[in-house]
Parts: sequence; C-alpha cells; structure tokens
Amino acid sequence: MNSEKYLKPSVAAQIKRLDLRARFIVKGFLHGLHRSPFQGFSVEFSEHRRYAPGDDPKDLDWLIYAKTDKYYVKKFEAETNLTGYLLIDQSASMNYTYRQNVTKFDYAVCLAAALAYLMIHQQDPVGLLTFGETIQRSFPPRSQRGQLGNILSILSKLTPEGGTDIARALQQTSAFLKRQSLVMIMSDLLGDEAPILDALRRLAFAGHDVLLLHILDEAETTFPFEGTVDLEDPESRETLQVDAAGFRDEYQKSITRFRETYARECAVMGADYLPLDTSMPFDRALMGYLLQRRGKQR
Repeated sequence: MNSEKYLKPSVAAQIKRLDLRARFIVKGFLHGLHRSPFQGFSVEFSEHRRYAPGDDPKDLDWLIYAKTDKYYVKKFEAETNLTGYLLIDQSASMNYTYRQNVTKFDYAVCLAAALAYLMIHQQDPVGLLTFGETIQRSFPPRSQRGQLGNILSILSKLTPEGGTDIARALQQTSAFLKRQSLVMIMSDLLGDEAPILDALRRLAFAGHDVLLLHILDEAETTFPFEGTVDLEDPESRETLQVDAAGFRDEYQKSITRFRETYARECAVMGADYLPLDTSMPFDRALMGYLLQRRGKQR
C-alpha cells in the first residue's frame, strides 16, 4: 500500500463511499506508523502502554521489550476505554475552498470518519455532535461495530449552512457531557476569540480532554491571490475589496497571530491544539489523536 497516497485529502476525496474513505485513511496511517520511527508506537497504541514509575514490574511484557528495547506494560481493559466525542462545525464558513478539491467541511467530515473508525477499532466508545449557532445533532457514544455505520451515515448527510456561535455550542457541549470525555473539536474557529477560549477553558477545567483541530482552507493560510480581490464573509455575505499585494503581509501576520493565540492559550489550559489546512495529509491530525491518547493514559 502506498500509505502517503491515501493520506492526501485530494486522493481520499475521490473515494465516494465514506466508509471506504475512512478505512483507506486509517489503513494508510497505521501502515505508515509501522514504517516510521513510531513503529513501536503502533504496538503501544493497540495493546500496551509505556512503563511508568509505580507500575508493577510483574506486568512488564518482555516480548515487546525484546522487539523494541523499550519497557511496556499490558493495558488493562479499564485503561483502554476512552469515551470520545467528535464535535463538528457545520456552519456556512466551513463550505469554503479556493483551489483545493475539498472544502474545510469535507476535510472535517473525512477526518471525523477516520477518527471514528480508529476509535471503534480500539473498542472505544465514540459519539457525534454537530453545531452551527447551537448544537444541531447529537449521537451518544457507543463502541459496538454498528456505531461506525451510524456515525458515517449521519456524516454523509450533513450540509454546511447558516451562522455559527462556537462559544455557545461549546458551552452547550460542556453542559451536555455527563462523564469525562475526549472532545475532538473540528472548526475553522472564525468568531470572537475571547468567548471561544472561555468556553474551551470550561471544558478543560471540567476534566475533559480537549483536542482542538483548527481547520482552515489552504488559501486562508497562504493568501495566494493577485490583483484586486473581493473578500466575502460566507455567513454575513459582507464583502471587502482589497489589493492583494498590499494586503498580503498584514493578512499573513494576522493568521499567524490567530493560530499562535490558540496554541498559547490551549497550552495554558492543558488542551491540545493542531493547526491544519485542507492541503495537509490526514496523518498529522491522526498522530495528534494518538499522542493525546497516549499522554492521558500515562
């Protein structure tokens, strides 16, 4: 298998069935792990975790030590049950693309499908929440095989539309969750930063593990435009006409500040932040999930 091929959004988008797309992405990712410096990591992810001070030495797996030269202990069933929620922004702004063949929403749906496949494969319960100005759809977490089909069925029917109130949706999510969970948020985060960060803090301080997957279009990160450009807000439809050459430097600095603010504040609150764009292979996001999961199990 050419693992890199199936991790490219442009290639994955050509696979029409979402279940096959998710399977190809995950298989490509796991295949890549076996061929990378993280090859021992895939063993740890599936059945083991690294030995930590306080673990009983009797639980060490010496066969794994012989293969990897690292100390691992067998995970107990209670340790493997990680309840996850996929939280997807389905507002109109997510329906944008400039020169990629996937929109931000397409990228989020594909990534959510792959994460759901990965979690169900690990027998971890996973649920789904989608939002615009409020929570629009909710599906409770389960770990049965049939759960994947249910989630993919919902994802394949979603349409990005309407406005968004990310802070309000996150507040509703915090009130909705009855037990500590891994909350995987997929959004372009286009909104007032202060209330969004406050809502993220509420989730983190309530004991939830937060993985913020910040998805922008490739053009939103590079500003490849030339000449006079009409910039349109996809939700309000307000437009601003600018000279691309004169505006580019200011814009790129603004995007850098935008991402750095979320990276800094998420680090302070103990959340994980991944800046993504629609040209990036999916392995960056999936590796972020694995790293987050491993860190919380130690």
